[in-house]
Amino acid sequence: MTLTAAMTLAALPARSADTVRSTVDAVVKPLMAGHGLPGVSVAILHGGERHVFHYGVASRKTGAPVDDETLFEIGSLSKPFTGTLLARLEAEGAVDLSASAQSLLPELAGSPIGGASLLQLHTYVAGGLPLQFPDGVDKTNFAEFYRRFEPTGEIGAARLYSNPSIGLSGYLAAASAGQPFATLLADKVFAPLKLADTFLKVPEDRMADYAQGYTRDDAPVRVNPGLFDQEAYGVKTTASDLLRFVEASENPEGLTEDLKAALVAARTGIYRVDRMHQGLGWELYGAPARRGDLLQGADPAFVLKSNAVERPGAPVTGAAVGTVSKTGSTGGFGAYALFQPARGTAIVILANRFWSNPARIEAAHAILSRIDPGFVAE
Repeated sequence: MTLTAAMTLAALPARSADTVRSTVDAVVKPLMAGHGLPGVSVAILHGGERHVFHYGVASRKTGAPVDDETLFEIGSLSKPFTGTLLARLEAEGAVDLSASAQSLLPELAGSPIGGASLLQLHTYVAGGLPLQFPDGVDKTNFAEFYRRFEPTGEIGAARLYSNPSIGLSGYLAAASAGQPFATLLADKVFAPLKLADTFLKVPEDRMADYAQGYTRDDAPVRVNPGLFDQEAYGVKTTASDLLRFVEASENPEGLTEDLKAALVAARTGIYRVDRMHQGLGWELYGAPARRGDLLQGADPAFVLKSNAVERPGAPVTGAAVGTVSKTGSTGGFGAYALFQPARGTAIVILANRFWSNPARIEAAHAILSRIDPGFVAE
């Protein structure tokens, strides 16, 4: 942490648990009613203090309350975990993010996607790969899908959010390191950060803690296994563990040098598109956090359409990328994380029903605007 950041953290007054609780209650309770959310967990870091609050039920059928052990699917909020892993593998010399896909998967030799780098795949600039795999693509034929894919534009020129893109980067990085992706993520991210309640596959003895998710139509659902699901959207965790990951991402002091470098690299800007810089999984905005900027990052016109990127000459750090954000969804869960490393303030919100990304962003922004007014701007 820089001296300036340390001085900023020291200057932030801690809020009492009662004050934080009343602030969160005032936002979350009407939110749950308005969006039909069965259960919610909120975890906040501010002024060096951690606050975790739970609301509602983990299952409408059993009535089990949400508590410290409740596991939520976090969907695409898994992507910063993958980005951190890739950055650590590169710091260790096990992976080169500039390596081409075809150098690691020879079946792609001579194809357009074969020439894309791991970094381009991981940051969605590999020529317009789709949001999801088409029906029929699985572990037996995925190489043929990528080999036949015809880019819609120049590799590296435009961003289109894509699970097949980031999923392939994680798969190939693990292949380069010579171990299964799940093993690497557990050994190099979960374990050293002491994330004892974070899993790709929920163990049998923790299934009772696994919240039941609900669709927009209130049908019970949990995420189904899919091609590269672990790499793109597979993490299940508690609010406390997710906040612990965010806290380490904010301030990795005390960790090994390679893990420290990886956590910082994951929230470093790779390129700019409109008001957002793309990190390794994380999405980055200016500080203080402007509500309109955060909402732009969740706009379907931004997420689901190709957008030209501005390529900086060097990685971007500082106030231009001082607000770090990421939403995550599965069919029955909705999650959000928002933090500023320079202020040491963070929030994570987890719910066991799908709800809109703008609603999550609005809720987090509203809570932090009351707890830490300097965090936000209109």
